[in-house]
Amino acid sequence: MSFPQNILVAVDLGEHTKALLDYATELSTKLGVRAHLLHSVDWPLLGAELPSVISDAAMDAIKERKRRELAGLAAAYPGVLQAGSAMLREGDPRAVIPATAVELGADLIVMGTHGRRGFSRLMLGSVAESVARTASCPVLLVRVEHGAGSATSARAQAEPPA
Repeated sequence: MSFPQNILVAVDLGEHTKALLDYATELSTKLGVRAHLLHSVDWPLLGAELPSVISDAAMDAIKERKRRELAGLAAAYPGVLQAGSAMLREGDPRAVIPATAVELGADLIVMGTHGRRGFSRLMLGSVAESVARTASCPVLLVRVEHGAGSATSARAQAEPPA
């Protein structure tokens, strides 16, 4: 088995995104490869989480805000991320992430996991677990803890190979 040459970094744009990207940056640099950045927006889930009905215009505004945030992240990591590789896709991330990996020919997916257990895992499910089970390539899960949003804390949970 050879080292990955094409990495897909899937982010949720949450509080731990920078820590995950810092980790993926270190990994990509050590391997001498560049990566693609992906965020998946699940509209039905988003609508269920908000207390009111979302109009198409409001959904477009949310999508545009996420697109700008993703572009800002890509601009902050120009030496590691493929030019123009910040992708915003619609759909359930459990399906979108593995499908995008196949489309790009990715041979590694890097993504965060919150390590939820018990009731919260039962109610929220585990995107990371589903992707790890269904992806056609290896999946590296970087454990991100609540209140531990620094790159140091992400590295402490999953140290890249030397």
